[in-house]
Parts: sequence; C-alpha cells; structure tokens
Amino acid sequence: MPRNVEIKARVRDWERTLQECCNQSKTAGELIKQRDVFFNSSHGRLKLRDFQDGQGQLIYYERPDLVGPKLSDYSISNTTHPADLERVLTQALGVRGSVVKERLLFLVGQTRIHLDKVQGLGEFLELE
Repeated sequence: MPRNVEIKARVRDWERTLQECCNQSKTAGELIKQRDVFFNSSHGRLKLRDFQDGQGQLIYYERPDLVGPKLSDYSISNTTHPADLERVLTQALGVRGSVVKERLLFLVGQTRIHLDKVQGLGEFLELE
C-alpha cells in the first residue's frame, strides 16, 4: 500500500499563502473542484472523491488521529461513475459525512501543496 506524510493547517491569510504557493511552484496552481463523501468503515477511512466532471476516485486510507504530521497508508481506485458508486456504497455502508471544496494544487519538487476552501469549515493548507 502506498504511503505519504500529510501536514494540515488552517490558513489565516489566504492571499499571502496563495502568493507564497505561486512563488514556490512558479505556477498559478491547478483549480480542482471536488466533493468527498465519507462512508462508515470498521477500520481506516473510506471516501469517494467526485471531481464533478464525470471522474472520481474511491480512496481507502489508514491514518492516526493525531495533531501534527501524519503517516498515511492509502489505496486509490479511479472511477468514471462516481454517482453510481456513491449510491451503492451509501446503501451498503451508510454515509458518515461529506465535504465540498475548491482546491488549488501546486507541485514543488515531490511535494503536493493543496490550498483548500472548504464549505462550512474554512481555508486550509495541506502538504503531502
């Protein structure tokens, strides 16, 4: 199972953080609109990411609930039918919650930088 390290933080100054991400990556970032649906799971986390363009990903991951950097083991399966998959998983497992976000993706070396605006939760920076 692939693994990565994740670091997440709340953004206090969106414009300053955006400018720094642009400077570090030498790009304006890639805008990604997505909706994540989290399903009940007996262990780990299971979510369906719908990119709202007919594409999606089913993502299973194991990560500790700790403050600070987290090591995450994950598996991803791509789908061209996220709505159908959501319907089946909702019936089988039940929904734990959902999150809608606009993400700006920046690449700096091997690091993925996500600058997120999450509906109802705020603005966040994530490093992977």
